[in-house]
Amino acid sequence: MAFLAREREAGRATKIGLREIARAFGLKGEDRVALKKLLSSLADEGAIEKRGKRVNQKGALPPVTLVDIASRDRDGELIATPVEWDEDELGPAPRILIRAPRRARAGEPLPGLGDRALVRAEPDRDAGEGEPPYVGRVIKLLSRARHRALGVLKIELSGNGRIVPIDKKQAGRELMVAAADIGEGKDGDLVSVDLVGKTRFGASRARVRETLGSVENERAVSLIALRAHDIPDAFRAEAIAEAEGARPATMQGREDWRDLPLVTIDPPDAKDHDDAVHAEPDKSADNDGGFVLTVAIADVAYYVKPRAPLDKDALERGNSVYFPDRVVPMLPERISNDLCSLREAEDRPALAVRMRVTARGKKIGHSFHRVMMRSRAKLSYSQAQAAIDGTPDEKTKPLLENVLRPLYAAHEALQHARSLRAPLDLDLPERKILLKTDGAFDRVVIPPRLEAHRLIEEFMILANVAAAETLEEHRQQLIYRAHDEPSKEKVTALSEFLGTIGVKLAKGQVLKPANFNAILERVKGMEHENIVNEIILRTQAQAEYTHENYGHFGLNLRRYAHFTSPIRRYADLIVHRALIRALKLGEGAMPEMPVGELAEIAARISAAERRAMAAERETVDRLIAHHLADQIGARFGARISGVTRSGLFVKLIETGADGFVPAATLGREYYSYDEASHSLTSRSGMSYRLADIIEVRLVEAAPIAGALRFEVVGGGERRTPPRNPKSFKPGPRGGRKSKR
Repeated sequence: MAFLAREREAGRATKIGLREIARAFGLKGEDRVALKKLLSSLADEGAIEKRGKRVNQKGALPPVTLVDIASRDRDGELIATPVEWDEDELGPAPRILIRAPRRARAGEPLPGLGDRALVRAEPDRDAGEGEPPYVGRVIKLLSRARHRALGVLKIELSGNGRIVPIDKKQAGRELMVAAADIGEGKDGDLVSVDLVGKTRFGASRARVRETLGSVENERAVSLIALRAHDIPDAFRAEAIAEAEGARPATMQGREDWRDLPLVTIDPPDAKDHDDAVHAEPDKSADNDGGFVLTVAIADVAYYVKPRAPLDKDALERGNSVYFPDRVVPMLPERISNDLCSLREAEDRPALAVRMRVTARGKKIGHSFHRVMMRSRAKLSYSQAQAAIDGTPDEKTKPLLENVLRPLYAAHEALQHARSLRAPLDLDLPERKILLKTDGAFDRVVIPPRLEAHRLIEEFMILANVAAAETLEEHRQQLIYRAHDEPSKEKVTALSEFLGTIGVKLAKGQVLKPANFNAILERVKGMEHENIVNEIILRTQAQAEYTHENYGHFGLNLRRYAHFTSPIRRYADLIVHRALIRALKLGEGAMPEMPVGELAEIAARISAAERRAMAAERETVDRLIAHHLADQIGARFGARISGVTRSGLFVKLIETGADGFVPAATLGREYYSYDEASHSLTSRSGMSYRLADIIEVRLVEAAPIAGALRFEVVGGGERRTPPRNPKSFKPGPRGGRKSKR
């Protein structure tokens, strides 16, 4: 039994059977026969378990275990329990603390509450009293909480209820709830339900498991995304107490930069300001025409200490999440909007980098400093731009010559360096939803892309590069912001598509962002411009946080880290702590941390970033679906954003709303899907292709799910039909199956 326990702790229990035990004890011949009888006897007595040819200690989890992820502990860690466990014989099921993967791949689903997974589990020898005795890593997610669902409860006159699913894929498939299974739920509540079977008429039945709050008004739409993605929106009492007890930083260990006229330049509705900038001509004789740039970033590490309650909550969130009606901050307001916000005319602690650049924008040196600063002015992008364009206001007029013009002159120098670096240059306008005072949808706007935006962007990129370089020079561990080059499969698909429009992309060459930029420049102003932009975007890998540096392909940089937003991104806080440690800048430094722990943090915050992006996108979809729900039959201009065998994904031009056009509604002809050209084409040559502009009519809206269904009423093009008409196989109206 001791041997089994040792092998279990060493992670070799999956390989232990009769042969291995006999070999370990040197048993042969008749002794092996006796061992076999002994193992059978121990199994009959319940001392061990036999699984095929393998044996395991009774009551111990096998190394690979099927589990349900059932809860979180007070630190936000996921806790699982084995699916198969005989509590009558073995007692309460052991709990397993689930560790995040060491490196999350782009698009890889991460475990969440209610999921079922295969886990590699082992005893946690460091577990204290009351803590889970096992620790495990997910090998494979088997189901995404299919036995549970989120939806909005609607109570009928009969007292029974129905659940309107929030999942877009389940729109229209309501669940039935008996009155006895509603519990404390009220009409209009967002609820978590267990799926418990079918009614005699075949409809799915559910039981309310948890009531999560009312979603009767549009202000609560973001609540759905928070619950659906398990995003924490309440800080623990210990974190709040720590934040409220924090006191303003002092001058101890800091340089006094309060006379330097740093300014913040942000969106007009920004609530926190974590970066300030300054530029002036370099007076050094060896840098004629050059500049000294300063980027000062809020010193969050002074207030948020490693492994303290504030830090644990921040890591659990990973980043702030931004919805049209609310912000779910990474840190409490006492920290994010007060002590760490670089408010105008108030003393604030900062971690600053001073950089020397040439007249052509090449960085020739930099240094980091822990300082006390005082922002000279809080400016908006449009305010700063208007001053440079000749219409300064009362605030910007005194700053124009000595503060703003040097900033723009330095930015012009940085533009030279940027053009030589040639980062990926995709034109991706960002839409912003504006709400009315009551929280209802008002309109969608596309804020203008000003030179002020580019100025701040280039200053921040340069500061991020300086942070990564400094930490590498000091051999200090850090978390990089990395962006891999496109996969060979995606590049091949892009090459095949470009071939259909007469643009050549040589296969096998080492691609750089400049190659993609050349393609974009070639099709500029042509009919293919939109689709080429769209497909080049889809060819790119997803950026991530990682402890391993493999460069940033999109920015065409060898090393890059996030340093400039520690109020809203945990990765930046890690980089601040690493700089403090490497440069011996005082308290708040990164503690000793094994590579495995840093890798887990990188995986967690990468997953949190993807989670936030999905939640933000779904909330926008639901808000617009609410707005359009009473416009059934209305016509809209749309761009085709995706083409599949089953139909067209479309994006409305005016609002950016996403919807779907089933292929069966395209007409009486049969359509063939061509993957290379991203199109559906009929026998007669009628074609719908990615990025085409079409006119659609709204047929159905499901606001809770954020789902919209349309039909095409205009657009599409007559293109050359496929050469082989036999590729069309008869099917339902609008069918498009082919032999491809």
